[in-house]
Order: sequence, then C-alpha cells, then structure tokens
Amino acid sequence: MTPIILRRLGTSVLILLAVSILVFVATLLLPGDPAQAILGQQATPERLAALREQMNLNDPAWQRYLSWLGGLVTGDFGVSAASGGPVTDLLGERIGASLVLLAAAGLISIPVGLLVGTYSALRQGRTGDHVVTGTSLVLAALPEFVIGIALITLFSTTVFAILPSVTMAPPGEPVWNYPLQLVLPTMTLVLMVTPYIARMMRATMLEVLDSGYVEMARLKGVPERQVILRHALPHALSPVAQVIAIQLAWMAGGVVVVEFLFRYPGIGQALVDAVTNRDVQVVQVLSILIAAVYIVVNLLADVVGILANPKLRTGGAR
Repeated sequence: MTPIILRRLGTSVLILLAVSILVFVATLLLPGDPAQAILGQQATPERLAALREQMNLNDPAWQRYLSWLGGLVTGDFGVSAASGGPVTDLLGERIGASLVLLAAAGLISIPVGLLVGTYSALRQGRTGDHVVTGTSLVLAALPEFVIGIALITLFSTTVFAILPSVTMAPPGEPVWNYPLQLVLPTMTLVLMVTPYIARMMRATMLEVLDSGYVEMARLKGVPERQVILRHALPHALSPVAQVIAIQLAWMAGGVVVVEFLFRYPGIGQALVDAVTNRDVQVVQVLSILIAAVYIVVNLLADVVGILANPKLRTGGAR
C-alpha cells in the first residue's frame, strides 16, 4: 500500500508543478500593463519604469517564474502591488473566512447527504425516493451561481426578506461574528455538493442491501435497525468517502463564484479583486492555493479509496 500512496503523492507534486506553470503563464497573458493598471493612466514614464523594475517585469519570463516558484517553496509569497504590503498579511483574514465557510458547508452537507441517500435507498420505488431522486437531479444540474441567485430571491427579497443578500461585516472584524450573513453562502455550497453525496450513498446502499451478508443477517432474525446500522451502513460508507472528498475539493473551487456573488470577504472575492486590479502576485498565490487544496483533497480521496479496497491494501492490485 505504501508504494501506491507514494506514487499518488509523486503524481500530485508533478500536477501541482504543472499547475504553477499554467498559472504563471496565464498571468503573463492578462491584457494590459500591470504597472499601468496599478498607477493609472496619469502615471509618468519614470514612475512606470520604477514600478516595473520593482515588480521585476523587465526580467525574462523564465527567471521570474523560477524566482516566484522559489518564493512559494520558502513561504515568501511576495508583495502585493496594489496594497504595497506582504501577500501573506493581505490574505490571512481572507483564508480564515473561506475556511469557516467551507467548514460550515462541509459539516452540514456530509451528514445530510448520507442521511438523505440512506433514506432514499430504504424507500426505493416509493414517493420519498422519487422526490429525493428528482430533487437531487435538478440541483446537480444547476450551477452554483443559479442556486445562489435563487436563494437570494427567495430569502432576501419580497418573498421572505429574512436574510441579508450580501456580507457587510465591518473592516477588520471577523465575518463569523455575524452568523446570519453566513447562512445564504453556506446554503449555496451545501446545495451544490449534497446531491452528489446523496445519489452516491443511495446507489451504494442499494447494492449493499442486496448483498448476501445482509440477506443472511435478515434470515437469522437480526432486527432491521441492527441490519442497517451494523451490517449495511459501514460497508456503504467506504466508497462514498471518495465521493465526499472529491466534492469537498470541488467546493473549494466553487467557493470563488459563491464568494463573489455574496460579496463574502474570502479568497474568492480576493481573487476577483486582484484580477480587476492586475495584482499579479495575489492572483498567482490564490490560484496556486486553490489548486493545491483541490489536489491535496483528491490525494486524500485516493488514499481513502486504497484503504477501502482490500485488493490494494494487500498489494493484490496496482
């Protein structure tokens, strides 16, 4: 099992290196002059030249990439051209706010998805199963911004008007001090990933319920509740764990759109602002950070799949 995990880890490092190259090239292809975008149209040629020198824009692209990559490895993320301060200071609170949002959505979506999927499997062919299946299909087909706009329309306009549509926390104050402002963005992320977890849980639960050991337990007179909790549910959770990890990784990418929609002060909103201001250092760091989270969570999903697969655990398959 260890060699398989090490190979997955090596592949993840290579993917992250390839992503860093793509991110760097993409920032080079952004239209306009970063120095001009920062200083404005009235900037003098002398000031533009000084800023280009400060940002190392006159160096060859490969040299700038190696310098930037070395800074990422050593924890030096550079200086924000827009604010003039270190990128780490600028993003510290943003990263914390995004982690709170992702943690809240994950803590809700995982148990809800598992419970809904189990309920649907136990009610196979009945009205409850049809309702869950149809609702999950519709939600899975909708982009996150459509779900967010629908929630804003329902809970922040003339229908109910009970929740704020945007995040308006005072500068420097943690956003979690205003829990009502977290409700709609959290609900959007929950509705984005829960249908996939529920559908996978339903499929695996149905397969387990038709297995021989579950049938044998029923024939022995084991109570149905004990059959579900002790025999069916543990076996159904192993393959669903991979889907949960992948959905959490997908949620880390989707948080950009959700934060922009609700003006949530996290890394997604910071990325949009950095692109608008041509703050190249911030764009590069945030892009590689989101990619790293996605890759790490997918690596964890692979490890969970290996641990749940007896053949891979014992070295019977590669």
